[in-house]
Amino acid sequence: MAKETLFEMPDPQGTKATPLTRPEEARVLQPIRNQVEWAPRTLDSMLPDEHPARAIWDTLQKLDLSAFYGSIKAILGHAGHPTTDPRVLLALWLYATAEGIGSARQLARLCEEHDAYRWLRGGVPINYHMLSDFRSEHEQELNELMTQILALMMSEGLVRLQHVAQDGMRVRASAGAGSFRRKEKLGKCLAEAQEQVERLAKEREHPDPGLSRRQQAAQERAARERESRIEAALRHLPMIQAAKERQGQTLAKDKRGKVTEARVSTTDPEARVMKMPDGGFRPAYNLEIATDVQSQVIVGVGVVTKGSDGGEAVPMVEQIKERTGQAPEAYLMDGGFATRKDITVLERQGIVVYAPTRSPRTETSGRSQAEPRPDDSAEVASWRIRMESTEAKEIYKERAATAECVNAHGRRHGLQQLLVRGSEKVLSVLLLVAITHNLLRWIALSS
Repeated sequence: MAKETLFEMPDPQGTKATPLTRPEEARVLQPIRNQVEWAPRTLDSMLPDEHPARAIWDTLQKLDLSAFYGSIKAILGHAGHPTTDPRVLLALWLYATAEGIGSARQLARLCEEHDAYRWLRGGVPINYHMLSDFRSEHEQELNELMTQILALMMSEGLVRLQHVAQDGMRVRASAGAGSFRRKEKLGKCLAEAQEQVERLAKEREHPDPGLSRRQQAAQERAARERESRIEAALRHLPMIQAAKERQGQTLAKDKRGKVTEARVSTTDPEARVMKMPDGGFRPAYNLEIATDVQSQVIVGVGVVTKGSDGGEAVPMVEQIKERTGQAPEAYLMDGGFATRKDITVLERQGIVVYAPTRSPRTETSGRSQAEPRPDDSAEVASWRIRMESTEAKEIYKERAATAECVNAHGRRHGLQQLLVRGSEKVLSVLLLVAITHNLLRWIALSS
């Protein structure tokens, strides 16, 4: 009979098999999650000194944000509950944008769970309604903030506007493809929406006991917003129909041979169906971005509700001049922007245009790309000749490198699909992306 020993004896022949330990026999340390721990710490100690959230907050301290405080009614010496500091809301949105977060609900959750957002929040009250309203109601303030940042960067010599490149980026709208309706269907939808608003107003006198006041108010607000969107869709319908007529598409037919009609989205009347980079057609907005080539800093933004970029160069240059007080020395744009009218206007302002020339429509015309057309202005004729030079072609290559880089940053900052509706709210989102991009570039160029 084998004797039990305190220590296991070696088996030189290797004939003894080691038995497997059963789970109930194993001695392991299991987690204890209901034990109270006393861990004294501050929010400041939870975030590393080199964290990007600290850099964004420190940069905001250098800026004049007084415009964001103008609408606050609670002031010193008067009654009223204090509100959350707009600087905190702005910092939260900038850091969230840098992380590619565009949802107010998701940002509100992160303010409860994530150390960086909790540090920026600093314990002040936050909810998603507050965050959403701040973003949509401060378009003018965000626009002025972008101008202020550009002025400071120019004063430090970081932005010089020697070469500026413009590009359009089509971003998927919040509206679904199935939300587009023709005039007849829009009329029926409007009648249904008006009936629902009236019904909910009558039910206010005899409320449903199963619903709280907040739920009833939310139902009424949703019904009124739906009615307002359908009314807006009906107002946009004649403009879309006129655009189709100008393009000669009034009698265009679909695959079944039926005549197509103008349609508008009931959820986002300003969204338009555009051809996307992958070749598909979806509701989208065309976001215009102008960038300083040398610093990769965004110097102008715009929201366009058409798929083409033609005619958008001159308004963007005017915006740049308003923001910076000077015009670019050279302007780089692709063929979609290069209308002869815009080239003439820009060249007469002393701005050298770099854009590709278009090939003759027919090979039998015998005319090269550099040869002026009979109806060309002198500025357009000189542009055609310039673009045949090797130097001009090398300079134009900067446009693609600049635009693609900034567009990639924009998509990383949340411009994959828009979560807001309406061109004004879309512009607020685009301004947040531009400010975030410029702040990060400011930090990088200053270090």
